[in-house]
Amino acid sequence: MSTPLVIWTALGGAIALVWLVRLVAFGVALRGRRLLNSDGCVATIADRPRISVLVAARNEEAHIETCVTTLLDQDYGDLELIVIDDRSDDRTPEILSRMEKASQDGNTRPLRVLTVTSVPAGWLGKNNAMRQGVSAATGEWLLFSDADCRFTSRSAISIALTEALEQKIDFLTIIPGLNVRTVWERILQPVCALVLMVWFQPTRVNDPKRSTAYANGAFMLMRRACYEAIGGHERVRGAINEDIQFARLTKERGLRLCVYENEGLYQTRMYDTVGEAWSGWSRIFSGSLGTVGRTAIAALLVLTFSIGPWLGVALTILMMDGETWLTALWVWIGAATVMQIVAWRLYGVIGFGRGWSLTYVLGAAATFAVLINAMLKTSGMTTITWRNTTYRRPKRCGTGVGHDLSESHDPVFCTERPSPPR
Repeated sequence: MSTPLVIWTALGGAIALVWLVRLVAFGVALRGRRLLNSDGCVATIADRPRISVLVAARNEEAHIETCVTTLLDQDYGDLELIVIDDRSDDRTPEILSRMEKASQDGNTRPLRVLTVTSVPAGWLGKNNAMRQGVSAATGEWLLFSDADCRFTSRSAISIALTEALEQKIDFLTIIPGLNVRTVWERILQPVCALVLMVWFQPTRVNDPKRSTAYANGAFMLMRRACYEAIGGHERVRGAINEDIQFARLTKERGLRLCVYENEGLYQTRMYDTVGEAWSGWSRIFSGSLGTVGRTAIAALLVLTFSIGPWLGVALTILMMDGETWLTALWVWIGAATVMQIVAWRLYGVIGFGRGWSLTYVLGAAATFAVLINAMLKTSGMTTITWRNTTYRRPKRCGTGVGHDLSESHDPVFCTERPSPPR
């Protein structure tokens, strides 16, 4: 064998070995998996604490009624629901006004709607809206959720609080089930979600001895004392991913942070179009990974281990010039096969259907492109558009717009201009 062929074969063998290790590790991870489901127990607690549920909504006419309806239908007794309309210019205010009036007529539990008309300099809209919601809240516990969530179990909040109280958790975040309806969602969404879970492994997050911290803004249940101890939204006022920053601050304070998966409690359809997914996942990766270096590493890992096996098979076939290449071809086919076995098992566990694991390499290619886009945004070379506002890293902004970098771990983004209305 020539030296290039030996190196090429060894590379395929190394990738295959990594996937074999992952296959073994997957079984170990399953045993340590923390999962809450709709059949979970609800403890009988004499003095159940009051929970304030806070939802910020901007231009959410397609989702807000379902979200609010399923929250009002929760079986937890001492619960107040506060929805903050953050400068919506669609039918969101009209829908919320109607639902608030219906709740006042005694048809449902009370709903309180707050309206935000402006955002102070240095604040992101959602963070400012949630801050105002907390100011009006009276609960001992705070549950932050998103307007595109649908609670599929009436006991979702009861089950979550029971777990938090029994396990003495200060901050419990529950990963949403993904509601996917189209082919592109089934190809892209699981791979993007798995990249996050590999980077922020739940077993590491749940280990108080490790610094790994992660939270999902769709469901963040925390004691008010925890919220105040980490500085509240004031501390993360300019953070694109305030959920991740809350998680990091919680661990730094020595408070208990836990992340659980869910089955049957609640779900979300993150994005309705490919364009929204491209922009949304770029923002998530930019804010979660935080630096150009980490984002580049994530992209390189996806390219090497998720795209690499099938790319290696194709390149080996193209380069074959004799029987000596057959060994290399079989090694690369083995790497691709082990990768597909792991994907097959993963897709079954996360509820996407094992058959869709055959599209894993396509999802990986799309995710690689999203990570490159996120890297450009983190570097300040391009902007992020979110909720009709455009942001850029401070080094490319004018002065006096962002906030003190020392107050946040997240890339701080400056508001540049409102985006064109939808």
